[in-house]
Amino acid sequence: MPKSEQNRTDSTADAKNAILWRIYVIMLLAILSAVIIILRIGKIQYIDGDALREQAKEIYVAQQIVEAPRGNILAADGSLLATSLPYFQLHFDTRVVPKDTFYKYVDTLASCLARYVDDEYTIGAYRNRLIEAHKRNNRYFSIRKNVSYLELSRIKKFPLFNKGGANKSGLIVTKISKRQYPFKMLAHRTIGYIRHRARISKGDTLRNSAGVPLFDTMRVGLEEAFDHVLAGEKEMKAMKRIGSNIWVPLSDMSDIEPQSGKDVVTTIDVNIQDITEKALLKRLQVDRADHGCVIVMEVATGEIKAIANIGFTSDRSNYWETQNYAIGEAAEPGSTFKLTTMMALFDHGYAKPTDSVNLSLGKTKFYDEEMEDASYHGLYRTSLAKAFEMSSNVGVAKMANKYYNKDKESRDKYVQYLRDLRFEDSKLGFLGEGSSFIKGPEHPDWSGISVPWMSIGYETYLTPLQTLNLYNTVANNGKMMKPHIVKEIRAFGKLERAFEPDIINRNLIKPQTVKYAQQLLLSVVEGSKGSARSIRTDQYKIAGKTGTSIMNYGAYRRRKAEKKYRVSFAGYFPAEKPVYSCIVVITNPRNNIYGGTVAAPVFREIADKCYSKILDVHEPINDTARVYASAKMPDFQIGYKSDFELVMNDLKMPYRDNSNTLWSVSRVEQDSLILKTRVFQDNMVPNVVGMGLRDALYLMENKKLRVQVVGSGKVKSQSIKPGTSVGRVQSVKLVLG
Repeated sequence: MPKSEQNRTDSTADAKNAILWRIYVIMLLAILSAVIIILRIGKIQYIDGDALREQAKEIYVAQQIVEAPRGNILAADGSLLATSLPYFQLHFDTRVVPKDTFYKYVDTLASCLARYVDDEYTIGAYRNRLIEAHKRNNRYFSIRKNVSYLELSRIKKFPLFNKGGANKSGLIVTKISKRQYPFKMLAHRTIGYIRHRARISKGDTLRNSAGVPLFDTMRVGLEEAFDHVLAGEKEMKAMKRIGSNIWVPLSDMSDIEPQSGKDVVTTIDVNIQDITEKALLKRLQVDRADHGCVIVMEVATGEIKAIANIGFTSDRSNYWETQNYAIGEAAEPGSTFKLTTMMALFDHGYAKPTDSVNLSLGKTKFYDEEMEDASYHGLYRTSLAKAFEMSSNVGVAKMANKYYNKDKESRDKYVQYLRDLRFEDSKLGFLGEGSSFIKGPEHPDWSGISVPWMSIGYETYLTPLQTLNLYNTVANNGKMMKPHIVKEIRAFGKLERAFEPDIINRNLIKPQTVKYAQQLLLSVVEGSKGSARSIRTDQYKIAGKTGTSIMNYGAYRRRKAEKKYRVSFAGYFPAEKPVYSCIVVITNPRNNIYGGTVAAPVFREIADKCYSKILDVHEPINDTARVYASAKMPDFQIGYKSDFELVMNDLKMPYRDNSNTLWSVSRVEQDSLILKTRVFQDNMVPNVVGMGLRDALYLMENKKLRVQVVGSGKVKSQSIKPGTSVGRVQSVKLVLG
């Protein structure tokens, strides 16, 4: 073989060998890949299978919290102050229903939806919307929001929707619960509310692993304080994802009913609450004040019967319950605090109401700080009781400065007495409740003028409720009660827990001091120079104290602002046998600036209307039958006898029937009503003077007479003289009055 041919043969063999090696390598790699894939499949199937299957479920199925129906908040008489009503959101998953079934029922379904659910669309338009949704495989077609349970029950009977659950009928039911407040503004800020705010991060709403938006919930008032009672027990509900961020329940959520919350029964009396809010609102509008609050408390128990908080809305266009000023706004109380200074003087034996005090014509100085009385009175000396009655700043401050500003021991004694009045124990336990502050010598701003200014209600801070409870303690003869607003906890109508009245201190104030304090508070209203004498009434007695403080005193002294006032009146009624204590605080009134002319009239209006409802304190009316017979049933009442008998029997009043006809005239004799005969002759115009219109018309028209009536009431006169022959007249004019 030639050499060149041999070389050609060797080259061909080498090429074949190279190709074979490549094939072997590729086959080996293919076999190795197949083995790896098989091993991986085995690992996924048998080793990691359970975990991966659970992970897959989390992608398409997730657990969502289902809130329990929230418990009710009730007034003392059972009236609903807050309640939760169930509503449902309805959607239609068009992919669930087969095409032939959908087109078989779409006409009837469109008719039902257009007629009974949404009359915005005609039947034809609704049919076209459903068909379009079905063609686009819409899995979350909106049917209606905020559907009641009764409406849901009817919609479930519609064609297609009556085929079973969401997996058969396509009807997706999502349950929601809405909090309702039937009385609207009535005690709104105290009852509280619930607000949900979406969590936002970098402008986007945060969501959980199931894609459900996350919310922060804010609760205030009773809704917050008793959330652990009202909330009930939550449950978890399986949800499936049918879109990018659309999650629907695997089963009908209308059937889920977690254990509902318990009911909270408050001490609120809706009638007193209504009286209180109307009186306060009227005064705020008259004086164009920024805001105000009123609390009415039962003296013996500490139960809050009404708590009103009304202020301007943010745009100052209207008034609403925006903040709970009654328990949240701690401020300088002003002259209502003078009571504590007087009590300290009495308790420590430094003074009596009859002691003399120098008023210095209503002006004095403590170091370089001038103090003056609110109005000129021209008095040098008067009794301590009279100084309190007329709310003299100078008189009270001089007494405090004399006994409590001598040295460190005397100052500590005064401050400790004020702190021992336990203002901080008067809290209700609400979120955001204000705290009391009694300034002491340890404070960096303490100075030589602190005692005299504290004595008249400055340099110390109290909430209206804390001030009120001091006055309630005086009304309760020194026994301090714990203010409370919740009476009972009920579960499904059954009493689970009752909150009994709680005593903070049985003898917070010495008995003699209590008597002195009661006399002083009574003189503020009853006294000739009382700062609240304008609200005096002869029907019952009111005891209390006016208060007027300058809110921005520091800025005013530096001549950087005009004065702004906070005015108040705290007291109790009826003073002889106290049932209710009450405080009225109004901030920044613009037409009047004194507690006696702004806050006290609100107190009086509330007291008047509450007093009329307190039956236990009214004097009994003796000899009731005689009073009614003589005062309510005067002589010469003329009418149909059976009507008299019906009224007298119903009122259980004594009477004697001396009449032998259908018509009678009544006469009062001693303690009885006598019915005597009244005769009407045939063919004669009857005497109907003194009768009611119904009886007069009956008699006249039976005589075939046309009657013309003028006025209202009983018949005062008739145009035709009684006894005139009926045949001679055709009409008669009756004048009523």
